[in-house]
Amino acid sequence: MMSTRIGPLLALCATLTACMVGPNYHRASAPVAQNFKELPPEGWTQASPSDAAPKGDWWTDFHDPLLDELEPQVAVSNQTVRQSYATYLQAVAEVKVARAQLFPVLGVTGSVSRQGGPGFTGTGVTTTTGGTTTGTGTGTGTGGTTTGTTTTTGAASTRRGSVTTATLEGTGTWTLDVWGQIRRLVEENSATAQADEATLVNATLSEQALLATTLIELRVADALIDLDQKTVDAYREALRITRAQGQAGITATPPSAVITAQVALETAQATLIGAGVARAQYAHAIAVLVGKKPEDLEIPHSGTLPTLPTIPIGVPSTLLQRRPDIAAAERTMKAENAAIGVAVAAYYPTISLSAAAGFTQSPLNGLLHATNHIWSLGANGSETLFDFGERHAEVQAARAAYEAAVASYRNTVLTAFEDVENDLSGLRILAQQTQALETAVKDAARGTEIALAEFQAGTADYTTVAQAQETQFADEQTLLSVQQTRLADAVSLIADLGGGWSAANLHSPSNPESLPPDPSESPPPPPKVP
Repeated sequence: MMSTRIGPLLALCATLTACMVGPNYHRASAPVAQNFKELPPEGWTQASPSDAAPKGDWWTDFHDPLLDELEPQVAVSNQTVRQSYATYLQAVAEVKVARAQLFPVLGVTGSVSRQGGPGFTGTGVTTTTGGTTTGTGTGTGTGGTTTGTTTTTGAASTRRGSVTTATLEGTGTWTLDVWGQIRRLVEENSATAQADEATLVNATLSEQALLATTLIELRVADALIDLDQKTVDAYREALRITRAQGQAGITATPPSAVITAQVALETAQATLIGAGVARAQYAHAIAVLVGKKPEDLEIPHSGTLPTLPTIPIGVPSTLLQRRPDIAAAERTMKAENAAIGVAVAAYYPTISLSAAAGFTQSPLNGLLHATNHIWSLGANGSETLFDFGERHAEVQAARAAYEAAVASYRNTVLTAFEDVENDLSGLRILAQQTQALETAVKDAARGTEIALAEFQAGTADYTTVAQAQETQFADEQTLLSVQQTRLADAVSLIADLGGGWSAANLHSPSNPESLPPDPSESPPPPPKVP
């Protein structure tokens, strides 16, 4: 009988919950160029969207063994990444909380009570009276009215007891999502969770890029130390020659030349010592990036710079799928769009159903008998008639938040194009500067050799040698600095191209099996490029 009543009601509920108020999401347009302004440098390839990004462990293209060893540890032990991962897990839990509101809340309640005592007069009290009985009654018949009284007098005995009362009841309440408010909330929380996942990927990529850049700075610092040591050796040799010529009485070598050579040597030695400060700071920073204490990581000296990789660029439109920060901004835009639907749903009535079924019995014996069964069905509806514009203001605020998210999304896209263009222009210009500096270093080294030969022959003074050496070492330092900037720009370009990630890698927060593993348990697999 109840099933025939509930069936049509459930069908009606399913029909009502099919609608969703608020705007459906459509991705806002973003300014996308057909091609990058900067042409790829010599040796680079213009890639198609299917193979545009570096794949897997992009840092291996720099051919540095230490970089290959440390980079996977960033996704596991870096605390910034761990924080972002925890934030993502929180967002996934919020999706589950919202989805649970779509279903009824079922519960069971039971109670048992026992009553008794001298003053208890409920069920279970037996009174026996003997002796004189008195009764009074009135009756009406055909012949008239009859009134009589009967009295019995005697001794009375009373036996009082106790009683146990019990109830067992199952309950259910269901707030119908007639207008789609809860489903919009699920949509909002799911988009937020995906935005947090993209933020996690972006944090991982940023920390990995920072590690690569810091390691490059460490390698350049080691190369600079080697250059400073080379400078010290050259100045020491120049001082030896100057002293030898002064002792031999060569007129072209005044005493001031010895002092000049000695000061140059001492200055170079001081510079060599000072170079160790930056080197130590880079090593400490690398330790923190991989989640270790500075004293727990020893990095041996190596003046060999990483290899400058060849990076396929692709077309600008692929950035919309390959940049995790763009994906995060786009998902945030979807979340704000769903929030409009949540706000609009407040205009409509709230409808809920309730049901209860169970048993009640006093005394306790026979509680679960069919004769003690009870049930109830109910429905409740509420609607706000006047709220002084509160709901209207909430909708306006939600729409304004969505417009802000759209502007943020478009600005993120524009910034992405700016980043890539900056990287490309930097690499192109620095490549030309590197060629010029390499030529200058060769010429400066040749000039130093000639000046030193003339000084040893007595045809030139020491000032000529000092100037030639200073020019050579300055050019070599500048070349190292430019090489460092080129390598850093290459790392930046890979990160700005998405590092091999794609928006297709985003997981569904409503499917626990698709969630990424906890990075503290094992390193995540290399990202897949569609």
